[in-house]
Amino acid sequence: MNVNVGDKLLGYATDPGIRNRGASGGLVTAVLAAALERELVEDVIVLKHINEYEAVPIITDDVDEVLASTGSMHTVPVNLAKHATGKKVAMPGKPCDVRGVIEQAKRNEIDIENTYIIGLNCGGTMHPVLTKEMLINMYELDPEDVVGEKIDKGKLFFKTQDGEEKGISIDDLEEAGYGRRESCRYCDVKIPVNADIACGNWGVVGELAGKATFCEVMNEKGVRLLENAIESGYIQVEQAGEKEIAIREKVNSAMLGLVDKWTEKIFTDIPLQERMKYYMEQFADCIDCGACKEACPACTCKEESKCTMYHNLADDYKMSMYHMVRLLHLSDSCVGCGQCSDVCPVDIPVTTIFRRFADPAQKKHNYKAGMTLERPPFLEVMLK
Repeated sequence: MNVNVGDKLLGYATDPGIRNRGASGGLVTAVLAAALERELVEDVIVLKHINEYEAVPIITDDVDEVLASTGSMHTVPVNLAKHATGKKVAMPGKPCDVRGVIEQAKRNEIDIENTYIIGLNCGGTMHPVLTKEMLINMYELDPEDVVGEKIDKGKLFFKTQDGEEKGISIDDLEEAGYGRRESCRYCDVKIPVNADIACGNWGVVGELAGKATFCEVMNEKGVRLLENAIESGYIQVEQAGEKEIAIREKVNSAMLGLVDKWTEKIFTDIPLQERMKYYMEQFADCIDCGACKEACPACTCKEESKCTMYHNLADDYKMSMYHMVRLLHLSDSCVGCGQCSDVCPVDIPVTTIFRRFADPAQKKHNYKAGMTLERPPFLEVMLK
C-alpha cells in the first residue's frame, strides 16, 4: 500500500505478541522496531518500564528493548525532548515532547531531518504520587493492584490484576484536586500535528476499538516511517472512514472544550498595577536550585546563560534576576510542558507563571512555540 502525506489510516502490528502487548494494537511499537531493524535510524528512544507509576527513558539500538518498552503511560509525565540528540533517532512523543524537540532543533541542538517523531494524542498526564493517593481516596483501590489505565468517554478507568475496571469522571477527579497535571489542563495541543505522524486511539471504533491506532501522516518523514514498517511486514494499515475521522475530531473538540474551562479558571486576570507583586510573591520561596532550567526542554544554554550571568546569590533584589531573565528569555519558546513545576522542590507553579507571561507575547505575534521551525519572534534583534 502506498502512503501519502495527509492520509488518515487505521493500523496495527501484524505480530500478535506486539499487538496484544502494545497499546491500541501496537502500531507505534512496531513502527519504531521496524525503523531500527531496517536501519532507517540508528537509535530509538523509549520508556523502560519500572512499575505502573515509573518508567525511565532509554536510548537503544536493540530491537528487543524497543519491543519490550512500556508504550503510553499517563502516570509518567516525562518529557523526552532532551534525549533526541546525536545519531539518526526515532522516538514517540506527546505534543509537548514534539514541541520541545522542535525548539531544540531551532537552537541547533537536534538535527530535525534525522529525527523521526511518532506523535501520541494526549489528553493529559498525571503525577505518580497524586495518582496513588487518588486510587486510594477516590477509587478505593490498592495502587499495587493496578495493571493498566485508559481514558474513555470522559472517564479515567483503572484495571486491576483480577480484571476489575473502575472509572470516574475526569471532571469529578479534577474538582477533587486529582487527575491531570495543571499544565495539561490548559494545554491546547492534543493531537500532535507537529510530529511526523500523529497517532492515538481517538476515532477507532467498532471491531477495531482498542485493537488499532488512528494515524495521520503529517510529512514525508511520516511516509518513510510507515512505508518502511509496511514493507518489512511489521504493520498493516487501511484508510480510515468518514465516521472514524469525525469521531476523532469530536473527541479532540471535547478535549479543547475542557482547555477553555480550565484556562479561564486558572488564568484569572491580574490588574496591571499588581502584576509585579504577583510574580515576586510566586517566586518568594525559590531556593535557587536551578532544577527548572535543567528540566526545561526549550532551554539550550547549559551552564553559560543569560539567566545565570546576571544573577548572583548575594543580590538583594525583591525578585531574583534569574527568574526575571528567564521569564523574558522563554517568553517566545516556553511550550508549557510542566516539567519545571514537576521538579520544583518547593512546589512553585513555575509552568503556570511562565505561561501567564508567555501567552500574551506569543499570541501577539501569532506564534506558538514548538509547532513549526519558524524562528521565535525574539530569538534575535533586527536593527533598522
